[in-house]
Amino acid sequence: MKETSARLLRLLSLLQLRREWGGAELAERLDVTPRTIRRDVDKLRELGYPIDATRGVAGGYRLGPGGELPPLLLDDEEAVAVAIGLRTASGAVTGIEESAVRALAKLEQVLPAHLRRRVAALDRFTAALPRRGPTVDHELLATIAAAARDGERLRFAYRTYAGDSARRLVEPCRLVHIDGIWYLVAWDVERDDWRTFRVDRIDGRPSLDRRFAPREPPAEDIAAYVQRNVVRARGRKEARVLLRIPLEEARRRVPQLHAALTAVDASSCLLTTGSEWYGGLAVHVASMRCEFEVLEPPEFVAEIERLAASFGRAAEAAARGPIRSRRAAGERGGSEP
Repeated sequence: MKETSARLLRLLSLLQLRREWGGAELAERLDVTPRTIRRDVDKLRELGYPIDATRGVAGGYRLGPGGELPPLLLDDEEAVAVAIGLRTASGAVTGIEESAVRALAKLEQVLPAHLRRRVAALDRFTAALPRRGPTVDHELLATIAAAARDGERLRFAYRTYAGDSARRLVEPCRLVHIDGIWYLVAWDVERDDWRTFRVDRIDGRPSLDRRFAPREPPAEDIAAYVQRNVVRARGRKEARVLLRIPLEEARRRVPQLHAALTAVDASSCLLTTGSEWYGGLAVHVASMRCEFEVLEPPEFVAEIERLAASFGRAAEAAARGPIRSRRAAGERGGSEP
C-alpha cells in the first residue's frame, strides 16, 4: 500500500510538469505497465483530481482545470521550506506579495502546533534588507514558463545592455535565477542560435507565436552556461583555473554570478571566470586559499608569474625588517668606536 501511494504521488507530480503525457511514456517513467497507469489514474480521479484522457495509439493524459483537489500533504522539512519560501517570495518577483501572505496564512492554519512554532520563530527572529536589484513581474515569468512547457514561440521587445530596443522571436527553453536576476535561455529564430536574455529587460507582455519542436538545451548545466554568457557579455577577460578543492567547497568561496564552476573529480573543479584586469583576478583566485593551476589564457599565466615574483620580493623585504629599523640599526652601528 505504501508503494502504491508513493507511485500515485510520483504520477501526480509528472502530470503537473507537462500539459500532456502519453500512457506508454508514463508507464516507462514509473517502471510499470500501461494497465497500472490506467488504474492509478482512476484512483486519482476518485480522490478528486480532474484528469482528462484521450484514447487510441497516440492517447495520453493531462491534469484538467478546476475540480476539488485533496489537501497537499507535506512532511516537517517540506512545510518549513514552503513557509520560508513564501516569506521571501517577493525578493526578485513583483506582484506576488499579497498572494504569498494569503498562501502562508492558509498553510499555517493546517500546520501542526510544533511546526507553527518553528515558522513563527523564523518570522520573529529574522530580518532582510529590501532588495535594490531588478525585479520582474510574476505574470511575465508565468507566461515564459508556460510557453517553454507548451512549446510555443514568443515575440517581445527587448532592451540590450547599451539601451537599444528590438523585437525578438524566440523558442524559450529555460528560466535561470542567479544572484537575484532572472535570465531566459532561448533559441533566437532570426539569429539561428542560442541567446540569453535578462527577463527584466523584456518590455511589455510577450505574445505567443506558433508551436515549435523542442530542442536539446545548449548545455547540460544551464546555470553554468548562463554564467559564462554573462561574463562574455560584460566584455571581461576570461580565464580558466583548476581549483584543488571539491566543487561544493568552491561554491561557498566564489560569488555565483561572477564565475562558472564545473566538477572535475571529487577533489577538484574548473573555475571559468572573468575580469577587466588580470591582476585583480589573480589576487581574487589567490585569496581563495587553495592550491590552483591556471590553464588559460597565457596572458593570465604571465600575470600570475609577475605577481608571484613581486610578492616574493615583498615577503623577503618584510623578513629583513622595516626599512626604518634597518637604517636605524645601521646608524647605531656606525657610531660605535
